Amino acid sequence: MIRLSVRLTASSGKQALIRLAITTAAVALGVGMLLVTLAEINAINAQDARTAWLSTGMPGDVASSQSPVGSKSPAARPAWWLFSTDYFGHLIIDRVDVAATGPGAPVPRGLPHLPGPGQFYVSPALARLLRSSPPAELGHRFPGHLAGTIGSSALPAPDSLIIVVGYRPGQLSRAPGAVEVTSIATTPRGNGLPGYDPTTLLSILAVAALALLFPVLIFIGTATRLGAARQEQRLAAMRLVGATARQTSVVAAIESCITAVGGVVIGFGLFIVLHPVLQDASFTGVRLARGDFSLDLADILLIVAGIPAAAAAAAHLGMRRVRISPLGVARRTMPSAPRAYRMFPLLAGIGELGYFAIAGHPRSSSGQIEAYFLGFFLVMAGLVIAGPWLTVTGSRIMAGRTSRPAALIAGRRLADNPWAAFRAIGGLIVALFVTSVSAGITTTIIADRGSSANGVAGSGTLADQFITGESVSGKALTAVAAVPAAVLTGLTSIPGIRGVTVIHTNPDAVTSPGQNENDMPGLVSCAQLALTPAAGRCARGAAVASITLDLSGAATSGSQSTTEWHGAAMSLQRLQRLPVLMVIVGTDGASAVIERARTALEADFPYLGPPAVLTTSYSLSAYAALQRMTDVVIVASLVIAGCSLAVSVAAGLADRQRPFSLLRLAGAPLGLLRRVVALESAVPLVVVAAISAGTGFLASALFLRSELGESLRPPGGAYYIIVLAGLLGSFAVIGCTFPLLKWITGPEIARNG
Repeated sequence: MIRLSVRLTASSGKQALIRLAITTAAVALGVGMLLVTLAEINAINAQDARTAWLSTGMPGDVASSQSPVGSKSPAARPAWWLFSTDYFGHLIIDRVDVAATGPGAPVPRGLPHLPGPGQFYVSPALARLLRSSPPAELGHRFPGHLAGTIGSSALPAPDSLIIVVGYRPGQLSRAPGAVEVTSIATTPRGNGLPGYDPTTLLSILAVAALALLFPVLIFIGTATRLGAARQEQRLAAMRLVGATARQTSVVAAIESCITAVGGVVIGFGLFIVLHPVLQDASFTGVRLARGDFSLDLADILLIVAGIPAAAAAAAHLGMRRVRISPLGVARRTMPSAPRAYRMFPLLAGIGELGYFAIAGHPRSSSGQIEAYFLGFFLVMAGLVIAGPWLTVTGSRIMAGRTSRPAALIAGRRLADNPWAAFRAIGGLIVALFVTSVSAGITTTIIADRGSSANGVAGSGTLADQFITGESVSGKALTAVAAVPAAVLTGLTSIPGIRGVTVIHTNPDAVTSPGQNENDMPGLVSCAQLALTPAAGRCARGAAVASITLDLSGAATSGSQSTTEWHGAAMSLQRLQRLPVLMVIVGTDGASAVIERARTALEADFPYLGPPAVLTTSYSLSAYAALQRMTDVVIVASLVIAGCSLAVSVAAGLADRQRPFSLLRLAGAPLGLLRRVVALESAVPLVVVAAISAGTGFLASALFLRSELGESLRPPGGAYYIIVLAGLLGSFAVIGCTFPLLKWITGPEIARNG
């Protein structure tokens, strides 16, 4: 039977070969995109795994909710460990301060041993940066001399900037935030490289894989259905010589498998050809290491075996209601109308995502990916399953509110066979859902990550915060009792420094236990604040003002903030004696001046973390790359959906030749038939498209609330342009069939049918 099916597929005429070529191309496009997605997932996992050692000693340092992270054999002697993140321009530098307490202290892989006091190890990229940068801008931040470079096994990416600085145990043990560790973490904590969250990216990529898989399967099923409509005479002849209905389904399944296998081969070829280019296109915003962007054996087997198997299953389902009598008369059993229970998978998917939005996402990375993958799978499958019921519901509403012949005929035809009507637009509906989800998630992430830090405009303004976190007793620690006059003089002596503002503690402020550091109230001298306008201004006549460390307030513009801080009943003399919470340094915006000021602050106040430029955001590169990827996914899914719609329209015309010919013989004008065709496609398209878009925004809102604790932001104009273009393109495809109606509905069709 298989050999016969292959021969029939190869000798079915020019139209069949064109259909096979189109289907193979669509499958190849989908397979290529799936391979890219799987390879990128592997790359992110590989990069994330090489960051594990940087999470040593951090809270929540677990590989899962059950087992701890780290080597299971503790070291002979512990080591003091302090991790921090530094910045040089828009570059991120991971810094680890260590101090071995004796022989056998834990050593991260990539290092021959822990650096001693006055030594440091750096990544090759940071070594090059140190050599090319003036010491006053970068090198003076790190005490000691270069002892060696960090091996590639400890570098997330070839361009990673990492430094490990050695200290004496007695020196580092007094540093705020330093912890004593006995082992090195071997499993990433789930937020990998600074500036992006691998769990979030992997969850979105898993949904992207679904977004590519669904349209491909729908297209394969649609193309198979077109084959069934075109091959009725051939299948009838097979039945006359003894073929069963099951054997006719096997013929269609073999044809689908041939296109699927061809698409898989071409898809792998596209992946191999584009691999050198894609190797440098990382979602994490950094260059991939050699071998990161690759496929493992499980990925290859999944695509090689899964796509043809899915194609065969789709073909079998597409043929399940086609019955060819031995006399060559096509009989399709008309099933009962779809019921409302088809909404259950869709509601279950929304409910699953809603549960995690309320209860919080799973604690482990794998648990989060599985939860979101299942939720979005249920929603996407639910849209496809509920589509016929939504179609027949819309048709009944249309037929019940009109008396026009075209609307009545279209409504009746939709009610009789809503599966065929929805089959034509199923791929487009999934693509629209993908577009809405992608637009909702990426717009929100980039909008929130891209907003200026601390909510103020301060190009060239540095803020060095001295709140080190929560102590064991749960009270915030103040690390600096005062800023020496020599430090202030040294800062103001740097060319390009325009002013220095010191924020002191407010002894009269009431704070709640566990209050966020950025909400900490403070006091500031209005004379100093006037020199750093990006932090706001005092109320008229005030000498001392109340201020918060997040510097939040009214809108900002340029380097000036319109925030007005209220005056406080505090003398300048008493203010100078209060402990210090933050130092704000205003510069002329030149990068060299900013880095000299940052280096001076870090040298004067070590272990307290780096000063931050108020308007700098370091978390956009990964999500900007992600947005580019989602744009590609959207375009690919729309292209596949458009091909599916074109094939479905062709199949619909073939199915409707005889009834339309009879209508024309009965006196129906050609314009009436065109309106019927338009309504049969437009009604389910508009109804289900609106529901699909709304469901996409709801699912993305639940994902954002669960994973990131953020609220959905409305998408930009590009989303509406894409949706409008997709709908107009669909109507254009439908309109292209109108001229064909005249040729396929002649009296000879009714006579010969």
